[in-house]
Amino acid sequence: MDYEHSEGDAETVLPTVVKILIAGGFGVGKTTLVGAVSETKPLRTEEVLSEQGVGVDDLSGVEMKSTTTVAMDFGRISFGDDLVLYLFGTPGQDRFWFVWDELALGALGAVVLADTRRIADCFPSVDYFERHRLPFIVAVNCFDGAHSYNLDEVQTALNLDPDVPVMLCDARKRESSKEVLITLLQHVMKGRGAGRAAQPVGS
Repeated sequence: MDYEHSEGDAETVLPTVVKILIAGGFGVGKTTLVGAVSETKPLRTEEVLSEQGVGVDDLSGVEMKSTTTVAMDFGRISFGDDLVLYLFGTPGQDRFWFVWDELALGALGAVVLADTRRIADCFPSVDYFERHRLPFIVAVNCFDGAHSYNLDEVQTALNLDPDVPVMLCDARKRESSKEVLITLLQHVMKGRGAGRAAQPVGS
């Protein structure tokens, strides 16, 4: 925990603040998840898809999508009085990957959202977090009409280490999205060892 002196003899206990990335392919639901779970109005940097994206952006499976995140989404959620998560949704298109290193700086862990209709879109995110040794989980966003796969099949398809959690979610629903974040925190703390505290952003 972080502490700050206050007037009088009492101390004000400030919450631990951690940074979480929400990653995945184009149109997988990152903006939706941040918006569903954030307790404040989320910051979004969405732009309307333009002619410049023709032949560059693959819209197969997400033909109705008309906007794209060009920098990040940002939201926050508190767990009790002692933990606050800052959520940073990453851009899903290759041409915006130059911002990833900045967004990942100081992050505690990441959620990789997956769409079984476009499962290969997860590979760049998985590869990035594996190379940077940033703990992550995979959350399969259950789109209407998408084929349902066994979670073991998803883990095999993405060639994940056995200890990387894979779960189902509905990014539109707050409680489902909260479960994703809780699973990530549990995974991070398990990896760090029992009783070891989370590090603040920028540490």
